[in-house]
Amino acid sequence: MNYLQAVQEITEVIPDIQNELNKNTVQNSYSTIRIFTDQIKKMIRENNRNLLFKSLQKMDIIYKNGDLMLRNAVESTFIYSLDSCTAFCNEEYRKTIFSHISQDLQKIYSKQIYNHGI
Repeated sequence: MNYLQAVQEITEVIPDIQNELNKNTVQNSYSTIRIFTDQIKKMIRENNRNLLFKSLQKMDIIYKNGDLMLRNAVESTFIYSLDSCTAFCNEEYRKTIFSHISQDLQKIYSKQIYNHGI
């Protein structure tokens, strides 16, 4: 899957994101995942669990089926921002969010957290 296919996948879950993705002047894997990550942050803040959980599933699909650029974008943009996305969540909500993130992405998250600064 390339970033254009990822855009199609994302718009299946969040049709309203299409305008933002289209008006983005730089269209590539990183900008696509950044915009999707920003939407996920918004869902977390607004406690929009239904759409959030569908979006987290979609992020996993994009990661699993994505080309190298998409995979790198997910790791360096989405995974890297998980702490800031969930920093102000209570412990229960944070655990719920992480329970909807695939094992593969959780392993990458753990590796980033524990290798930071090494």
